[in-house]
Amino acid sequence: MRSPSENILYYERLSSNRTMALFAALTILFGGLALWRVSAVCLDGLATALIIICVFFLFYVINYRTLIIQLTTEELKLKFGIFSWTVPTDNIADCQLDHISGFMRYGGAGIHFMMIEKRYRASFNFLDHPRVVIAFKNRVGPVRDISFSTRQPEELIRLIRETATGQASRPG
Repeated sequence: MRSPSENILYYERLSSNRTMALFAALTILFGGLALWRVSAVCLDGLATALIIICVFFLFYVINYRTLIIQLTTEELKLKFGIFSWTVPTDNIADCQLDHISGFMRYGGAGIHFMMIEKRYRASFNFLDHPRVVIAFKNRVGPVRDISFSTRQPEELIRLIRETATGQASRPG
């Protein structure tokens, strides 16, 4: 019997110091503002809102530290902290570089959901790495595409296309 690790065609652990620094700075900023507000006034609505925002960004610092990408002959798995998304290779219709611009590209790191060209998309991304987008044959709920950051988009696109069409060399 073959172990799961024998089927791995591609594995990448991706992180971004720039993105983590941004989230850490926002955590410190809102935490400092919350402390200032509590010490100056008391625990009121504004202080509570600042604490909630601080905790939100602290969650981002902890959860979105590393994106793990794993491609096997059967599936593509993306894992971002406590969240993961698995795409069976037989549900991949197409794979290409993600060419979106402006706010949609730089609108945030982490996991986002957005409408691009009338297609609902999930995005697992960092701000400073290129992205790959995969179109599904069959949507997953409302999601028709998923995009994610990678350091090696060309290699990953090649492997995903080969795997989706059944042409990937099977290990072992």
